[in-house]
Amino acid sequence: MELKEIAHIKTGFTQKFGIPRQSGLVDEVGYVIFEPEFRNPTFIEGIMDYDYLWLIWGFSKNKPLDGGTVRPPRLGGEKHMGVFATRAPYRPNNIGLSSVRLLEVKDTDEGQVLIVSGVDMLDGTPIYDIKPYIPYADAHPDARGGFTDNLSKGQQVKVEFPDHLLKRLPNGLQQSAIQLLSQDPRAAYDRDKRREFRVAYHGYDIVFLATEEGLLVTDVINCYHSQ
Repeated sequence: MELKEIAHIKTGFTQKFGIPRQSGLVDEVGYVIFEPEFRNPTFIEGIMDYDYLWLIWGFSKNKPLDGGTVRPPRLGGEKHMGVFATRAPYRPNNIGLSSVRLLEVKDTDEGQVLIVSGVDMLDGTPIYDIKPYIPYADAHPDARGGFTDNLSKGQQVKVEFPDHLLKRLPNGLQQSAIQLLSQDPRAAYDRDKRREFRVAYHGYDIVFLATEEGLLVTDVINCYHSQ
């Protein structure tokens, strides 16, 4: 089966490091821009009757899966599990699935664009299909969640973001930047390292260190102005 790219998404995530590990954990806004042949308004007629959408997309920057097991970051990166028992991004077919909140349909020079929030996708990620989220069929609040049942939502850590550094970010990015860091973007094998880490976010580098209490932001660099 050949997949046709129907759209791509514009986000503030320009590098893989720091992207939320699940959709909905960070209020990151994304813009779904359709390919020219799918810009006829009939393709999305009635879509604003839904609050959430499923985006089916491709991991465009991942290496192929090697073997049948992966090491989920939320298990410390040390325990192996079958790839089909996890949501690890390395899979036999590089297909991703995200539930996002539909905020608005906006008319632009590139046709009608879907504005969504809660995205966990790299800037430019190809989208292969869009389906409405239907609560009676898609929500199962009593379902077991495997090893994630023992984790708090997103396994959040405390973030110390000094006010003078936070103000270097536009107002619309400040809260989402804190949410992003609270998910602790570091890989499991980096948890014991006391070096600086950088998250690229909307043209800013957010520099942070790990402390006993959580994460401490030490600098915010405007990459556009520093060039």
